[in-house]
Amino acid sequence: MGSGEPFTRSRIRVEGIVQGVGFRPFVHALATRHRLSGLVGNDARGVYVEVEGPREGLGRFRRELVEEAPPLAVIERVSAETLAPLRDSGFRIVASDGAGERQALVPPDVATCDACLAELFDPGDRRYRYPFTNCTDCGPRFTIVTDLPYDRPATTMAGFAMCAACEAEYRDPADRRFHAQPVCCPACGPRLRLVDAAGADAAGTDGADPAGADPVAAAARALVAGRIVAVKGLGGYHLAADAGDEAAVAALRARKRRAAKPFAVMAASLEAAERLCEVEAAEAAVLTGSRRPIVPVLRRPGAEAELAPSTAPGDPRVGVMLPYTPLHHLLAAEHPRPFVLTSGNVSDEPIARTEEEALARLGTIADVFLVHDRPIHVRTDDSVVRLVRGREYPLRRARGYAPAPLTLPVAARRPVLACGAELKSTFCLAGGDRAFLSQHIGDLEDYAAYTSYTEQIAHLSALFGIDPQTVAHDLHPDYLSTKYALGRAGAEPVAVQHHHAHIAACMADNGRSDPVVGLALDGLGYGCDGTLWGGELLVGDLRGMRRHGHLARVPMPGGAAAVREPWRMAAAYLDAAYGGRVPEGFSVVRRNAARWAAVVGMARSGTNAPPTSSAGRLFDAVAALAGLGDAVDYEGQAAIELERRADPREPGIYPARIDDPGIGGEEAAPLRIGGTDLVRAAAQDVLGGAAVPAVAARFHNGLAGVLAEAVQRVCSRTGVATVALSGGVFQNTLLLELLCDRLEAADLHVLTHRRVPANDGGISFGQAAVAAALDAVS
Repeated sequence: MGSGEPFTRSRIRVEGIVQGVGFRPFVHALATRHRLSGLVGNDARGVYVEVEGPREGLGRFRRELVEEAPPLAVIERVSAETLAPLRDSGFRIVASDGAGERQALVPPDVATCDACLAELFDPGDRRYRYPFTNCTDCGPRFTIVTDLPYDRPATTMAGFAMCAACEAEYRDPADRRFHAQPVCCPACGPRLRLVDAAGADAAGTDGADPAGADPVAAAARALVAGRIVAVKGLGGYHLAADAGDEAAVAALRARKRRAAKPFAVMAASLEAAERLCEVEAAEAAVLTGSRRPIVPVLRRPGAEAELAPSTAPGDPRVGVMLPYTPLHHLLAAEHPRPFVLTSGNVSDEPIARTEEEALARLGTIADVFLVHDRPIHVRTDDSVVRLVRGREYPLRRARGYAPAPLTLPVAARRPVLACGAELKSTFCLAGGDRAFLSQHIGDLEDYAAYTSYTEQIAHLSALFGIDPQTVAHDLHPDYLSTKYALGRAGAEPVAVQHHHAHIAACMADNGRSDPVVGLALDGLGYGCDGTLWGGELLVGDLRGMRRHGHLARVPMPGGAAAVREPWRMAAAYLDAAYGGRVPEGFSVVRRNAARWAAVVGMARSGTNAPPTSSAGRLFDAVAALAGLGDAVDYEGQAAIELERRADPREPGIYPARIDDPGIGGEEAAPLRIGGTDLVRAAAQDVLGGAAVPAVAARFHNGLAGVLAEAVQRVCSRTGVATVALSGGVFQNTLLLELLCDRLEAADLHVLTHRRVPANDGGISFGQAAVAAALDAVS
């Protein structure tokens, strides 16, 4: 130890994602390497270290503690204080201390590491083909944690006592599994079974494996035979079918009641994914990373042989993911062809989590069930990420990402619960500058999803020690999230307008709190004037925004029915565009002739036809006009079809006017953007026989052009040169890129989403940012 040097002792506090990532074993190894004495332990705030030795050795230890931290660790803060030397010997890991204010973080679930994967397929290894292999660098985390500090008794592995061999690995500082909490093996860990819808053993029922010794092999044979297999994953059940078997995929669609929305596909490897799709380097990096989300990638010409038409009907992209658990790796090895792997639910229900739930809810969908006895504590779906300009652009934030903390630009003075929206629901808990955005939960109109929502609020509040004193909610009085917020006792409610929350989410996602011009485009949001907004130009900051412009309002005949039947919006827009004298010859009119006059009359009278400035409904109108569907099977389908069909090489652009009242005071009327002009131009092209790809492209070009012009006018008048783009319409990456190009060419700084979705899945994060900023100045 360099006995000639004076000894010193330090108590070091490390905060961030430092539990469940092998941090204590790393500290133990680091201290041993430098021949330092002391201890390391977990507590409610993170990891604490007491380390003693020569001053120079302690200095190296402090530097390397940060520089060489485990790959899964995220260090937020390191602080130290000097203690009196104890002259102890050796370095040890001590029992966790759960007392005190909770500030420790729970890591997301992590895909299988290369070392565990090598063991999985090594016939000489004791974990050969064991589907629950894991170590300090990989495996389940968030989905199995029941409490903090993160130790085995506070996980769903508590019921599995380690065998002597696993115990030896767990206690050995030189072993990769040193203090790996989910460590297990075939002798002591969870077991896999293949059962039928009644829960009876089904592994040997096909005659190929009479002993039923290998449930994975039996499940793979079921896939080859065209059967549907329910598979218990990290955060819930999936439904699997051979992606090349049209009959199997069509049967899955019919049973799941999912007529058109694309299915995700699991490929056995990156090479297998590249045979299906034209995978770019940035996409490959995300596909093979530790988070393993679904990534929509352009399909390769000729991939039809491996992908049945019903897998992703009409979609040039395929939502691809790679195996992320040992079980998925084993199944992909037994069934190397791509297979559909979609959420284990019916319609908009949350995914099934327990075996009992799966058998009850999926019994009419799946033919067999690949189940196991490791409980899932937190229901978590797969994440979905697009790559835009080489950067991750999340569409659904869940497994692999949640509950990693986000940073608020303005710290919350009091703990916050932000309750989110109704669709694509999430909630957000915030304390100080940390915000914990929940995993994707689903649509709260479904009772099971709402129940999951309330359960997860209770669980994460307790897990992170956040007792909300402020509760942020949407203005819409009928949202269940709003009703939940207003029903919470002991917390001050803060109402946040829907589109302000969208823009605030984009600002906070980029660490900004200064004024911006916000362009929020989505389906619907309750406006400050009681009407339905959705195409908004706002100016302000986290504390408040004023409406400076919007899409010109049109009636929405039938209210919610117009969302399900886009032809109604075509009727309203055509009537407005042609002043009630719609030319003959439109197929959308012929297809809906029986109800056309009644719906137009509804729009003119305003009876059950609320006015809306929604960009989503504008897309619906043009899609129906172009013949892309009069009714939708899932949210946003018509707009998605319009984006898919657009020809990116088409230079044409539909013109549109901006009705601008000019410069005025703070109460000056906002400018109005002529969506009806775009519809009229599209209508003339349709009557003239223009091809759908040209119509779709010219509409996108025209919308991007008029929006860019409107944004530039507002920027010029307000002196604000930063633009934030948010809202579900910006899942349309064609429009997003067209608009970014135009705004950047005008020397404006453009903010887009990076870590949270632009859709309603990011609303709660924006609400939390607003509530924190308002509280800071109250």
